[in-house]
Amino acid sequence: MEKTFCVTRKVEPRENAAKTNSEVSDFWGTNPRNMTDTFFLILMTLFLIVLCVFLGYCILYGDIFRIINGYDNCGNICGRKTISIQSNNTGNCSRSNEDSPFHLVLKRNDSNIKDRYCVKNCSFFAGYRPFLNRCVPNATHKIVDKIISKTGISNFFQEVSEDFHLCYKEVVYLFLISLFISTVLLVAFRYLVGYVVWGLLIGVVVICLAATVWLWIIWTNLKNDQDDIQTDLLPVVESRKKDTHLAFAIASTVITALVLLVILVLRKRVQIVVQLFKESGKAVAAMPALIVLPVLTFICLAIVIALWFFFSLWVESAGILTEVGSGVFHYEKNIWMKITRWQNLFAMLWMSQFLVGCQHMVIAGAVSSWYFTRDKTRLGWPIYRSIQNLIRYHLGSVALGSLVIAVVQFIRIILKFIEAKLKGREGSCARSVLRCCQCCLYCFEKILKYLTRNAYIEVAAYGYSFCKGGRQAFRLLVANALRVAAINSIGDITLFLGKVVTVIVTVFTGMKMLENKEGLQHMWVPLTLAGLFAYFVSHCFLTVYEMIIDTIFLCFCEDCEKNDGIGRPYYMSRGLMSFVENSKKIIELHESRRSLTNVNTQVSPNNESKGGGDRKS
Repeated sequence: MEKTFCVTRKVEPRENAAKTNSEVSDFWGTNPRNMTDTFFLILMTLFLIVLCVFLGYCILYGDIFRIINGYDNCGNICGRKTISIQSNNTGNCSRSNEDSPFHLVLKRNDSNIKDRYCVKNCSFFAGYRPFLNRCVPNATHKIVDKIISKTGISNFFQEVSEDFHLCYKEVVYLFLISLFISTVLLVAFRYLVGYVVWGLLIGVVVICLAATVWLWIIWTNLKNDQDDIQTDLLPVVESRKKDTHLAFAIASTVITALVLLVILVLRKRVQIVVQLFKESGKAVAAMPALIVLPVLTFICLAIVIALWFFFSLWVESAGILTEVGSGVFHYEKNIWMKITRWQNLFAMLWMSQFLVGCQHMVIAGAVSSWYFTRDKTRLGWPIYRSIQNLIRYHLGSVALGSLVIAVVQFIRIILKFIEAKLKGREGSCARSVLRCCQCCLYCFEKILKYLTRNAYIEVAAYGYSFCKGGRQAFRLLVANALRVAAINSIGDITLFLGKVVTVIVTVFTGMKMLENKEGLQHMWVPLTLAGLFAYFVSHCFLTVYEMIIDTIFLCFCEDCEKNDGIGRPYYMSRGLMSFVENSKKIIELHESRRSLTNVNTQVSPNNESKGGGDRKS
């Protein structure tokens, strides 16, 4: 099916073939672009404006220190000079808690009402001790201390600062080591990716075969040992152990057979995965600034999450002071404040996916420009042009794609909220339904992210709207299903192992460097920091690789569809030409044209010098 699609479509006669070829070759010049999906950009703008209005309303009726410091039964904030007179029946509601910085919550025995107090010292209450500005039970604090620090949470930050003072040079070395490993991976993916991919496949086969043989040997030994014992004297546990190993051996055999079958089916497609890695390496070498894009995206995401957290504090602190019991006042939220809570959460999901989509769109636009440029030395500034096209034409398409994913994520969060509310009260049937819905939505979200990413590629390359680009991308992916399976399985596993190798090598190197360091109290803190940095660096590098591979693959499919390699030359490299029909004939024609160009270049100066000599004589 895949080969038929590529051959039948690419040799169809076209009217005005020169125009079609020109449109493909110049994305940023003659190919006209229009603003796409403008409605959803307007929708996002209106949504953020409404959110700002609602947040302003919550800030008007809120105080962030109600969450940070806590408040007492009268609504007075602990540790701050505030006065809230709410009832004539309580005489302690007209005072300030400036000298009482600690917040204590006690539950009444006869009701579900919780009493809130602002106290000067937590030691006045038996079984409580201070934690930040809260009075917490001793048992809770002991658990925290045991996990974080033997000397207590109060000394943990001081100990960590001393550790960093002792080993800051080693931490810097580990950061540099992770950068070096990531750079080595980039070089390996460009020049040694064939050995990496085939070594990975052979390793998986060897491990599966070894595990299967080992399980059968163990089962055989257990069976022979039990055959020597009378059946009525055989312990039940030993019999179950033999049956368990038999089940494991059978399952391992089935898995090994499936792995061998998949590799056998995809063996001819592995080479295109290797070639796509090589082409991605060339794209990164031509546009090294692509590596910086995930760093900028990470910074923007951090800002979005920080803003969401900050506004969430304001939303949670907002409320109308209401008497919920005799002399007990709580800040109760009205319907608008509750809506703002969910609206703020949805805005965070939408904006996060929007930023990731912008990164995908910029990478796709730059790489497609690189692919469809014949003379790579005259590439210009493809990243700048891609950013310009994104801002000028396609922000609406990114808004639509990110909205679809955010809606699915929001539904998953709502289901989680319902599950938490019903915990302990739901039946087994309801629990199973909720978990099935979560599983289905998780799979649906992954599929949506993949299709959206490929839709962005078509939008960035051709200026389509989001829906049209999604249809085009889906058609190409279905027509090249086996190639897509090979890329998504082998390619993704290779990239994931690259991240794992970077983190493991960095952490183990750090363990060797710090194991004999005198005075180090918490080795896990610098090692965790180094591991997180190594994962972040490798993720930035390899995420770009993943998007570049997807873009080059779709460009390759478009190239096959629009050109035939003879009347309309391909834009693909010689390495990719070997995966199309009549590849030998096309490569020979490509080489003859190159030789003819070289001959014309050499003959032209000779003719000019000869003509000049005649004119001189």
